[in-house]
Amino acid sequence: MTVATKVQQALATAKGVQANFEAFSLQTKDEEAKQKYADAAQQLQTVINGLEQRMERIQQEEPEFDVVN
Repeated sequence: MTVATKVQQALATAKGVQANFEAFSLQTKDEEAKQKYADAAQQLQTVINGLEQRMERIQQEEPEFDVVN
């Protein structure tokens, strides 16, 4: 498994976890839990942004590892 594939898998996983946190935030009635889920989703967005930037760099440096297309 290439680094590009591992980064792509990490990106997909992070996006899935972020979506879960957003859903939990919408579903709970507990305001404190709602805020914690929303905060966790926002923190994951930072991770996702970093992974997306890394994926772009990998694709520019090694186009044969373009796993997105």
